[in-house]
Amino acid sequence: MRSVTYSMSVSLDGYIVGPDGGFDWTVPGEDVFRFWIDEIRDVGVHLLGRRLYETMLYWETADQDASLDDAGLEWAALWNPLPKVVFSTTLSTVQGQARLASGGVAEEIERLRAEPGEGDIAIGGATLAAEAAGAGLIDEYRAMVYPVLLGGGIPFFPRHEHRVDLELVETRTFSSSVVYLRHRVAR
Repeated sequence: MRSVTYSMSVSLDGYIVGPDGGFDWTVPGEDVFRFWIDEIRDVGVHLLGRRLYETMLYWETADQDASLDDAGLEWAALWNPLPKVVFSTTLSTVQGQARLASGGVAEEIERLRAEPGEGDIAIGGATLAAEAAGAGLIDEYRAMVYPVLLGGGIPFFPRHEHRVDLELVETRTFSSSVVYLRHRVAR
């Protein structure tokens, strides 16, 4: 069965964006960006909320940006053909290899797991991840922890009404003092 992974950048105090909605502190260094490129190779489909989808729209035409370096071109070449499912109540159309979800996140994940296919089912966005976590559907949490305290904002971890035990699978420290933590849900 395909794993469901939730992977995002997070501040040391647990937020994916600050109180002002900013995430300029997540600009990846070369080694972190290379890591994200390698990670996306294992993704078969990416589920996104509207805000993350709109942020990632840049990559639909990034290959036309003359200032883009080789790593950026490589990311765009991997990201653009990747199937994406966008969860939004306000968008009526999406671009590229994206489609709008027809149901809730739990129904979409169960449908994707039942289909033949390879690669992880990746979730991006805290609101979407909270819904999947509440239904017990996330298999791995992958946090790229940045050395910054934001003091508030949108939390990486959803509020649960129940305990979730995790097993540490992998850690990695990057030259920019960013730390990657990968935990599997203990079942």
